[in-house]
Amino acid sequence: MRIAVIGAYGLVGSYASARLVAEGHAVVGIGRDIAAARRRFPGLDWQRADLAKASVADWTAALAGVEAVVNCAGALQDSPRDDLRAVHVEGVRRLAEACAAVGVRRFVHISAAGVAAGRRTAFNTTKLEAEAFLAESPLEWIILRPGLVFAPAAYGGTALLRGLAGVPGVTPVVFGDSRIQVIGAEDVAIAVARCVAPDAPTRVSLDLVHGEALTLIDIVGRLRGWLGLAPAPTVPLPPVLARLTAAASDGLAFLGWRSPMRTASLEQLRMGVRGRSEDAARLGLAPRSFDALFAAAPSGVQERWFARGYFAKPAILGCLFGFWLVSGLIGLTVGFQAAVAVLTAAGMSAGLAAGAVIGGSLVDIALALLLTWRPTAARALQGMLLVTAGYLVGATLLRPDLWLDPLGPLVKSIPAAFLALAALATLDER
Repeated sequence: MRIAVIGAYGLVGSYASARLVAEGHAVVGIGRDIAAARRRFPGLDWQRADLAKASVADWTAALAGVEAVVNCAGALQDSPRDDLRAVHVEGVRRLAEACAAVGVRRFVHISAAGVAAGRRTAFNTTKLEAEAFLAESPLEWIILRPGLVFAPAAYGGTALLRGLAGVPGVTPVVFGDSRIQVIGAEDVAIAVARCVAPDAPTRVSLDLVHGEALTLIDIVGRLRGWLGLAPAPTVPLPPVLARLTAAASDGLAFLGWRSPMRTASLEQLRMGVRGRSEDAARLGLAPRSFDALFAAAPSGVQERWFARGYFAKPAILGCLFGFWLVSGLIGLTVGFQAAVAVLTAAGMSAGLAAGAVIGGSLVDIALALLLTWRPTAARALQGMLLVTAGYLVGATLLRPDLWLDPLGPLVKSIPAAFLALAALATLDER
């Protein structure tokens, strides 16, 4: 069967696509940023389409020859990058209309456990509206509502939980008593594969959760044990602190950064994630427990590196931003005359030295500002490495004595460069 998977490079989409390919299906992977996806998943036939923007005509062309559609695309919160209504409601509506137009009957839609009336977040209301629309459509629809999805790979909110588990000495948790039911990404993929079978139940909404409802404290503590780290006392974080952090993360979204610690994530954790564990049996599926999921995927050093370094990444980026911004501002203000004197002592004219200091300071400030904008962050880090290298080479030629300066102006640039290199190596979000 030829199956189109929307959002095929996301967590659920990638596992579902891999499972469908393993069972002999031809999978058309569809997403809005597919350059890297083509390299990661070469076995899929990739097509570019944005669920929030693609028209019915666009989908009609993309679905040529397709016999079933699996929609794994979604967003968590409105931001400059994501429009929940455009993705969850209008996008699904146009996709369903295109399916009806080209004769695609089977439509598997990934929603979320706990979506219900009364939950007033935009995530819940838009997801619920899409489900209501599909319920009235003529398609052979199946809505799957997974709980908190865990996989061997760290992703989104579960990556945040691993980061909390990796904090040294303590286990910080907010809303620690919230109850969460989980599901493995591979179990969701199995469910998707069974939904495209001709004898699968249709026009049904099925929760995909294991019956055990764990508290967040339980989950983070068990993740810590899975990582091989010693137990640590739990430190409940005040909700107000968590909300301030979430508000800051919401602001960073306007600069292109997609933190899992945004307001919508926090609210989902507060409300908990619950579902009907008996629904999975309708697909002949017995979801694995949290402990079984991780027992089947033993942790290695890379998981410990990730967990321990999770909160180090934003700290490194913040440190680099401050370092380059302050360096530039000092060069333009209180340090201007001293910097000019260093260059004139090497034989450079006063005018040229002043121009070099001003130009270098402006470059430092520009690199700091470019680092704050997610689409240019990688270029900024590369620029920091190049500027540092140029600074060290130039200083060595003009003032080699500075290598022996007790304040170490040249020596200190080397660890700063390696900090930029570390940030560049860990910049990927998914």
